[in-house]
Amino acid sequence: MKSLGSVVTENTFESLKTVRPIFQRFVKFGAVGAGGVAVQIVTLAVLLRVGGLHYLPATALAVEASVLNNFVWHRRWTWADRPRSCLGWALLRFNVTNGAVSLIGNLIIMIALVSWFQVNPMVANLITIVICSVANFALADRVVFT
Repeated sequence: MKSLGSVVTENTFESLKTVRPIFQRFVKFGAVGAGGVAVQIVTLAVLLRVGGLHYLPATALAVEASVLNNFVWHRRWTWADRPRSCLGWALLRFNVTNGAVSLIGNLIIMIALVSWFQVNPMVANLITIVICSVANFALADRVVFT
């Protein structure tokens, strides 16, 4: 008969074996996302300051630049261990899931933060990125890179 301590230890060990790969992948996802944030922020700044665009179309274009950057790095690094599907279909799935969550989420939250609460567009953009990240990880892991 096993003691309660050995059962708890075995269950904890089994849980860690399940959680560790997800955590490691999420860390990679975050690192790629950080690069995507840089792409998005720089693109947004250029479109706002140099291009003189309104913050909403500038946000949409900056998000898409980030989505494309992230797709390349997630496919090559974050989910490199997964079987590769057709590049075109994978990119379509990524844009429909992560792209849509990022774009729609960013635009809705940007409208709320900038128009209603007068938050600086650059600060509002960082807030929206954080909010959308968890949903994007789950979609990428379960839908895009399966």
